[in-house]
Amino acid sequence: MKYVIDVHTHTIVSGHAYTTLLENAKYASEIGIKVLGTTEHGPKMPDAPHVWHFGNYSVLPRKIYGVTMLHGCEANIVDYNGNIDIPNMIAEKLDIMIASLHEPCIEPGTIDENTQALLKVMDNSNVHILGHIGNPLYPIHEEVVVRKAKEKNVLIEINNSSFKTSRKGSEPNCIRIAGLCMKYGTKVILGTDSHVCFTIGNFDKAASIVENIGMPEELIMNTNENKIIEYLKGKGKLKDLESI
Repeated sequence: MKYVIDVHTHTIVSGHAYTTLLENAKYASEIGIKVLGTTEHGPKMPDAPHVWHFGNYSVLPRKIYGVTMLHGCEANIVDYNGNIDIPNMIAEKLDIMIASLHEPCIEPGTIDENTQALLKVMDNSNVHILGHIGNPLYPIHEEVVVRKAKEKNVLIEINNSSFKTSRKGSEPNCIRIAGLCMKYGTKVILGTDSHVCFTIGNFDKAASIVENIGMPEELIMNTNENKIIEYLKGKGKLKDLESI
């Protein structure tokens, strides 16, 4: 399959990433990415941008180097009640939002606590993607989370970075989660979680997981640029975007 969407990327604004927004967009254009999300870490992450950064996205063009840009955030889940570090008045203006569990922002809890955090965050209508939920530091009741994601039409991320540079030990969990998504018809999105432009669009490990289990293409959001656009429009986003 060909993958033309990468919505989980970071720039130097996130503090521990190494390329700029323009460098990311230029590289994406050169490798055939049609839709690029810039999803900086939420403000509770050390060295992350101030919340004002996310409120000023309107100054950015919708297209850079011919790539359609989605302006979003990887919000941090900050407690087991599913609260995040992005206020609603900002979240409502974002194109796309990933919600993730990160060690600097929330202590790993029990399997029930971690599960509750994910279930509760999906009740936030501005959350579109659950980020890297295969992380073994945060064990969850996987089937319960996947079923709720189907019910709420929230996307489950298969995070390529989890198999390479972070969250080692995620692979068996992600294989099970992908299988459950296929079982229940829950949509998945492959994410590179790029912190440098050169990994944008490289879904090699994540792609092998969904392809090896025979995940039907209609459940994989990255295969057509219109999939993510129509999905977000269905969530009340991208009102300024008529077509790509």
